[in-house]
Amino acid sequence: MTQRVLFLCTGNSCRSQMAEGYLRAFGQGRVKALSAGIEAHGKNPRAIAVMAEDGVDISDQESNRLSDAMLDGVDLVVTVCGHADEHCPVLPPSIRRLHWPLNDPAKAEGSEEQILAQFRAVRDEVRDRVRHLLGEELGGMQS
Repeated sequence: MTQRVLFLCTGNSCRSQMAEGYLRAFGQGRVKALSAGIEAHGKNPRAIAVMAEDGVDISDQESNRLSDAMLDGVDLVVTVCGHADEHCPVLPPSIRRLHWPLNDPAKAEGSEEQILAQFRAVRDEVRDRVRHLLGEELGGMQS
């Protein structure tokens, strides 16, 4: 049975998009990856760019607002920011929940290179966490 994982963020523009992209890439169809936000802020072009640098195309993913229908059939919800963790709806007991306290690269300041460095740092942390998730939480499905 394919496990369904939903990554939840504030705006579904960066961190949750990255996590969805990596889970799709590493899960190779064995896991259904979804992402949503408490709100939908649209996709962040820097997130798309740094993911492409690592060989993962997230440009076709949608920026979605969380709905009750999205939770149907989900096995695991991973909140990737404090705001989403605090505002996550009450989940049925059948849905497991994890929290990854990731920094928000969209709030990075400085030169373009400094901002991109923050996006890359978050991307790398997301990649490592998704690999761990596949290996530990989802039954040894690591790529």
